[in-house]
Amino acid sequence: MTDTGKTRTVRVATESRSYDVRIASDLIQDIGSTIQNLTSAKRCVLVSGEHVFPLYGELALKSIRSAGLDVAEIVFPAGESTKGLTCYGELLNYLSEQRLTRSDCLVTLGGGVTGDLGGFAAATYQRGIDYIQVPTTLLAMVDSSVGGKTAINLPSGKNQAGAFWQPLCVLCDTEMLHTLPERELRAGYAEVIKYAVMGDADLFDHLQLRDISTEEVIETCVKIKAEIVAEDERDTGRRRLLNLGHTFGHAVESISGYELLHGEAVAVGLAMISRSAVKMGKLDPFSRDAILRLLQDYGLPTGPEWDAEELFGLIRADKKLTSGKLHLIVPKAIGWCEIVALNMHELRYWLEAAYD
Repeated sequence: MTDTGKTRTVRVATESRSYDVRIASDLIQDIGSTIQNLTSAKRCVLVSGEHVFPLYGELALKSIRSAGLDVAEIVFPAGESTKGLTCYGELLNYLSEQRLTRSDCLVTLGGGVTGDLGGFAAATYQRGIDYIQVPTTLLAMVDSSVGGKTAINLPSGKNQAGAFWQPLCVLCDTEMLHTLPERELRAGYAEVIKYAVMGDADLFDHLQLRDISTEEVIETCVKIKAEIVAEDERDTGRRRLLNLGHTFGHAVESISGYELLHGEAVAVGLAMISRSAVKMGKLDPFSRDAILRLLQDYGLPTGPEWDAEELFGLIRADKKLTSGKLHLIVPKAIGWCEIVALNMHELRYWLEAAYD
């Protein structure tokens, strides 16, 4: 990890590709030069969302054109429903209509939904083309834009179709966070708190004291993820730790009809597994209370408000289920978690223990 001038840079080194995550203000103007430096592309498609494009679309297009590339844009509705087969098909057809070749590239400009949809299209169009992530939410900057997980949802569950496809570069323009709705910003801090509970007690302390800058928060989280992804790119071992709060959280997100933002659902999932961990003798009550208090201090829900049986039915469809077992990420202390393999009977007990 290096810090060059005002730009913080974290190197992500995976078996399939190494790339930089750059963190600074006004990086949107570097999209074109980044494509120029890293590819031989002549054409580019910008993928964005209806709320983001009016704010930053023209700046992104101007930067890409200034590098001498032909560029077209496609803008999708906001919301989790965009991350499905219909919009995925529309995007693939659009890339084909624009005659993109395997030497051309795609740029995602938006939050996690845009990054996941665009990334999966890049992974599968003509068996894979280059793409650059320009995340516009805190959650996407600290988590979903890094590590190469791309996916869309199926009617049976979240992220059921996807691929590991690393970007060429990630540009985290922190200036964009100034126009982020407060609710979206809070949702991003759910993932930040997840990182702290999972593997960085110092970060947890800084979040409690609120004495850490947004740039430092992003850099710290990306550094943690980069180190884990470098060791386990395909999510078969240690990378599972990054799913802390997600097993229960994905079910909560789904049962809410995606009325809850992803980060809000992760917050509920983190609160639930913290309660369960205490009842199962894995976590001390003081740490549980500290986690719940920090989530609440950042304006996040700690639920759950839904029936355990309904949640259990959704969890059974989790894509991470392997040989009848699911790997639950369990906090043992602030900054330390373990991976626990549970069968469905055991998982039911853990879920029921999440309720006060």
